[in-house]
Amino acid sequence: MSNFSVVREFVLLGFSHLHEFQILLFAFILLIYVLTVLGNLAIITLTCLDSHLHSPMYFFLCNFSFMEMLVTSTVVPRMLADLLCTHKTFFPAECLTQSFLYFSLGSTHFLILTDMAFDRYVAICRPLHYPTIMNGPMCVKLVVVCWVVGFLSIVSPTLQKTRLWFCNPNIISHYFCDSAPLLKLSCSDTRHTECMDFFLSLLFVLATMLLIIVSYILIVAAVLHSPSFSGGQKAFSTCASHLTVVVLGNGSAIFIYLRPGKGHSTHLNKVVALMTTVVTPFLNLFIFTLRNEKVKEVIEDMTKRLLFRDAAVHR
Repeated sequence: MSNFSVVREFVLLGFSHLHEFQILLFAFILLIYVLTVLGNLAIITLTCLDSHLHSPMYFFLCNFSFMEMLVTSTVVPRMLADLLCTHKTFFPAECLTQSFLYFSLGSTHFLILTDMAFDRYVAICRPLHYPTIMNGPMCVKLVVVCWVVGFLSIVSPTLQKTRLWFCNPNIISHYFCDSAPLLKLSCSDTRHTECMDFFLSLLFVLATMLLIIVSYILIVAAVLHSPSFSGGQKAFSTCASHLTVVVLGNGSAIFIYLRPGKGHSTHLNKVVALMTTVVTPFLNLFIFTLRNEKVKEVIEDMTKRLLFRDAAVHR
């Protein structure tokens, strides 16, 4: 350790290489972020206020929207601030806190998607038992387990990172405290932490994706044997929305955290991570609302009621 100077703060490179596009990037990310937060708040409000959406499917969607807001807010506000300032330093405690929240919420994200797949499986493959299996207490338990497991699983690797020594250079080639760029700066032995990160990535990204795929294979088999064409068409529409979100989220995570040689293309990782933290949560709003007939009906009904109320006031 005598040959190294211990790091007291980190410097996030972010998108510093895009000097002339920083203001444009700031405006784009801010717009997407604001729309994402407002859109998810709208979904949560609609789910709470309208009795037509008081079902397990929308209960899980409400929790998913809340989680999407949190995971985006963990990264984006700091990224926006860094785009406008030149002093982009992060204290180690801040960095590890952001990393813990990001990966905890990300793990919860994959688990809630698995819950949503299980809900669709029971609804389509076991329709007679659906009210019994997916009752209120069971849905609450499933969601609580997602949040508890998601957060507790990241405690151990985070504690391990607090015991590491970080040496100069102190530059993180990313716009947030991602695990791999952070571990690169350590002059301690990080093999155990890296193995744990990889194991958790396999568990939360690959294993949940396989469970979701198996669920949808069973759903497709059940729909193909169903005599009701309209019911099958509606089921496929709902499942297609969910599967699109899974492919976007899990595909990006596999590319970043489970790809061989993932540490060598930092610029590419930043672009894909930007898709995951900014663009995908925004797209999920449209995937879950514009492809969902019941949500569209509730939005239209609420819009009509507001218009009629305004018309009555003006009279």
